[in-house]
Amino acid sequence: MLEKIKQLLDEVNCLQATSPEEVEALRIKYLSKKGEISALMNDFRSVPAEMKKEIGMRINELKNKATERINELKTSALAQETLSDDVDLTRTPYPIQLGTRHPLTIVKNEIVDIFSRMGFTLAEGPEVEDDWHVYSSMNFADDHPARDMQDTFFVEAHPDIILRSHTSSVQARVMEKQQPPIRVICPGRVYRNEAVSARAHCFFHQVEGLYVDKNVSFKDLKQVLLLFAQEMFGPDTQIRLRPSYFPFTEPSAEMDVSCTICGGKGCSMCKGSGWLEILGCGMVDPAVLEANGIDSTVYTGYAFGMGIERIANLKYQVKDLRMFSENDVRFLEEFTAAN
Repeated sequence: MLEKIKQLLDEVNCLQATSPEEVEALRIKYLSKKGEISALMNDFRSVPAEMKKEIGMRINELKNKATERINELKTSALAQETLSDDVDLTRTPYPIQLGTRHPLTIVKNEIVDIFSRMGFTLAEGPEVEDDWHVYSSMNFADDHPARDMQDTFFVEAHPDIILRSHTSSVQARVMEKQQPPIRVICPGRVYRNEAVSARAHCFFHQVEGLYVDKNVSFKDLKQVLLLFAQEMFGPDTQIRLRPSYFPFTEPSAEMDVSCTICGGKGCSMCKGSGWLEILGCGMVDPAVLEANGIDSTVYTGYAFGMGIERIANLKYQVKDLRMFSENDVRFLEEFTAAN
């Protein structure tokens, strides 16, 4: 029996297989209930008592070696089967970690969804624009400070081509191609020549809205903005409108919402005032309507614009604007639940 065990051990050491099917055949031959090693165990009963200890140890050694060798062949065969010629060995290994939507995308989608339910349609336009659509069509004077290089990014060798500083350019493109009624929402990235800090960035994101039709009033604007604020920040949210100035609206106003952190009682977020500014708005200036081919004696309209980062700051209490563009995975993972 010792000779048989030695013969089988030599065979096990030399086992080879190139497929899972061949490995399974070897397992059946050596390790199954009717295999070679099981046959040795059946013959073990006839072994003289003085040799049982040695032969038993040899059989166990053979079984362990056969199991180990067949497992090695199985692992190798499975790996060879997986690595076919059409597999890209440079791709990200499994499991692939799923990402989430960026917090600014989450907030933008929520804003667009709210206004879509009020009848606004989505409009988009180019980020590289001409002076007419960004400034002239929006009633900016030729000497307006916004046209200066310290405020606007100009494309070199093309003094009339700039990176848009607001998404009002999309409103201009819509008005010049479409007659009222117009009711659009315009989200997008904008650029301004500002120093990057915790409170400012050279690029950020806006959502602007425009409604032009017959008999549109400031009361309509106020009601739409109140509904938006309550949908975005909660049903108990209050708003207030303060007189302001913008070249493209008259009258103009800035809108505050009651602080969502302290409930209007005063805190560090609202600097003790109980109010937080979120957007600018107003009735579309007749000069803007005329410049874009709309009869201001027949139609009126309102417009509003807000920074998405500003809304995200208030909603999620993000203190540093730079965090939105640094791609820090630890920061982005905090918004998994909001996705």
